[in-house]
Amino acid sequence: MSATRQLTEPHVLAHTKRRLFPDADATDAYAVVDTQFARTSWVAEAEIDAAVTQTLAPFNHVQIGSGYPDLVGVRNLDSDLLAVERFGDSPPLVVVEAKGYTGSGTVDVERGIVQAHDRLHEANAAYVAAPARAISQSNRALARELNVGVLGVDAGGSVESLEVPRVVGNRTADEARSIRFQASAQGVANKSFGLNHPKNYLAYPLALYHPDDTASVLCEYVVAATDDARAGAAFLDLVDVGPTRERLTPLGREVVRFARREYGSVDAALRTFDDWKRSRKRFCDLAPKWGLLTRRVVYDYPATQLLVEELQRMHEDGIPEPTLVEVVEYLHELHPSFTVELFVRGDENVRGRVLDADGELQRAALEEGVVYHSPTVFQLKAMLYHAGILTTRGAGPSNLDPTADTWALRESVV
Repeated sequence: MSATRQLTEPHVLAHTKRRLFPDADATDAYAVVDTQFARTSWVAEAEIDAAVTQTLAPFNHVQIGSGYPDLVGVRNLDSDLLAVERFGDSPPLVVVEAKGYTGSGTVDVERGIVQAHDRLHEANAAYVAAPARAISQSNRALARELNVGVLGVDAGGSVESLEVPRVVGNRTADEARSIRFQASAQGVANKSFGLNHPKNYLAYPLALYHPDDTASVLCEYVVAATDDARAGAAFLDLVDVGPTRERLTPLGREVVRFARREYGSVDAALRTFDDWKRSRKRFCDLAPKWGLLTRRVVYDYPATQLLVEELQRMHEDGIPEPTLVEVVEYLHELHPSFTVELFVRGDENVRGRVLDADGELQRAALEEGVVYHSPTVFQLKAMLYHAGILTTRGAGPSNLDPTADTWALRESVV
């Protein structure tokens, strides 16, 4: 196969993504590729390899600057890719514009540089990626002048950093925040709230604080699924889980203070958790004070704030009991990228059916329960129910009817 066929735009972007984001499950890293790359063919209707599409997934349509970059991601990049190794306290937001061989055998590298430069209004670093042979010295000079990184890709898949950009401290737009959210410990991508009752997560800081073994304490009084409880506690910012140790966050310490104030000791508080096992009662009704604490903790989760505010707006707009489909359609009009990341599974086939090439929703796909993120429609919704925020529990995607699943506030502000 000629280099022209091997280095069309999707191939260039796939090689680049592997170089910039080699580990899809890495901590503090996440990337999406524009929805136009979810299609099955590119140049002269030649079919795109399934492996290329799989590498490019997940797909979303994220606006940065005046357009939609081919790739948007968050990661601390290697030192040979950035002029500085670290940007503040969080990884930089990077964008990539890819250019490959067209049907006429040309590559418009200059246009890619100009597009990448436009994204610097809202990104921390921008790159153009193109076949190495097609990148001229004048292209590199223009990129240096505009502070755009240049990545040369060869047919074998290697990616060379030809020009290194400086990191800039630009503001992050609302759409870009969805990618930062997914890259954080609280993002739902490739992760899951494994348990659907908030008591399991609230108990974890208590078990961690307890002098005995955390897993043993948790298993005795609350739940045996220690890993799921830990992951959920981290999602809710109750604990900070590091490579070698875990510690309470300020919010987690507040849970411990509450338990000691109400019960005298963490041991006494944990014994009440044992009494709640297998209860089907709404948590805020079963234990009102714990319910208020749950409400505070769950409301601190960024996705909760967005959901509650927009459900309130829907109520004011005359939609007091919207279905899941209606919620997603409504949110997508206001926060398109965030809505997709929060609700829709990252699987390339799912994103390809839910979004068209322009990032518009396909309603027929939204009516299928299997396209939704379980952590959102099942576990998060169940916790919002137990906190007294929503009127109904969540349901797993396999048992979900999105056209009948109601997302209504228990207490709307009239």
